[in-house]
Formats: sequence, C-alpha cells, structure tokens
Amino acid sequence: MVKLNLSADEVLTTTRAVRKRLDLDRPVEMEVLRECLEIAQQAPSGSNAQGWHFVLLTDSEKIKTIAGYYQQAFAEYETGPAQPTLLHTEDPEMARVQQRVLGSAQYLAANMGRVPAMLIPCMSGRPDNPELPPGIIAGMYGSVIPAVWSFMLAARERGLGTCWTTLHLKHEQEVAALLQIPAGYSQVALIPIAYTRGTQFQPAPRLPLDPAIHINGW
Repeated sequence: MVKLNLSADEVLTTTRAVRKRLDLDRPVEMEVLRECLEIAQQAPSGSNAQGWHFVLLTDSEKIKTIAGYYQQAFAEYETGPAQPTLLHTEDPEMARVQQRVLGSAQYLAANMGRVPAMLIPCMSGRPDNPELPPGIIAGMYGSVIPAVWSFMLAARERGLGTCWTTLHLKHEQEVAALLQIPAGYSQVALIPIAYTRGTQFQPAPRLPLDPAIHINGW
C-alpha cells in the first residue's frame, strides 16, 4: 500500500479537487478504500450519533449509469449562473484560474463513467423536510461532511485523488433506486476516486485572508 508520508500541513494544503490527473485505468483496491473509511469514522458527529453510511462503488456498469445522470445535470450546470467562469471576473488572475476550473470540470464530467471507484456518503433523515429548523439541518450535514473530508485527506496520503461533486443529486431518487438506498436516507455527495498520475500537488491560488476574517465581530 502506497503512503506518501506527508505532514499534516502538506495533506491539508495539497488535497486538491483532482479531475484531469485521475488515473482512470488503474484499479483501486477495496482494502485501501476501507482503510480510508476507517480513518473517516474518527470524525466527529452530532451527539456522537455516527449516523453516516458510505456507499462504495466499483461496479463499472453502475458507475456508468450514475455518470450518465451526472452528465445530464452537468449539461445544465455549465450553461447556468453557477458555472465557474462567472465568478471572480474582477480579478484577472482568479479569472484565469476559474477558466481552468471549468475545463477541468468538463473533463471530469466527460470521463466520470471511467473512474475505477466512487463514494456516495449518505445520512439518515431528509434535510429538505420543511419542518426541520436550520440548526438541525446544519447538524445533519455537519455530522457527515467532516467524515467525508477525512476520507479525502486519507486518500491523498495514499496516492489517491478525489473530487467533491453534488450535481448527481438532481437525480437522487433514480440513483437511490439503482443502489437500493433505503427511503429516509439522503445522499450528500458523489466522490470519484482514482490513483493520481503523479503525486506532487501544490497549494491552490486563494483570495486574500484579510477580507474574510472578522475578529470579535463582523
């Protein structure tokens, strides 16, 4: 099993949304995926409920079917108001970054059906229940997203690339039927997983911290 022996800071600053550098032809061992999930289980959850569920996919036919749903949703996304090149237009450097982000996202969408593994994290309950107060909804997501991020960090240390995506949720019910996810459980994301082509990644360009930090008040 590959381990890169990265420091904590290196893992945190170089775990990227990997798309174009996924090795789509190399299988990912279930043993490695399980080890990453065992680390993910150490994440905190509200009331220590540990209500997460992790649907791992290595079946190529199911992956292709889910990729088809993702591609349908992506076709709407890339012409809609949330697509990356419509953001940070006032900053020339960030505008160039956003153009690369879009190209990378287009590549992933086109090749989603070729990834060797996927993870669909799920949680108990439906956040779209109109009777739930905001604090409960935040707690639901806050009880699974830290575990998924821990999985992605553990994957990085083992030479795997991941990318947080959610567009397939436009077809959540169809995916639930395909995977026999019980009613009352919500899918949170779709994480493609593959070994990376090369293991060197750098911190990404980010906006300055000062405009976003507020001490003792906004």
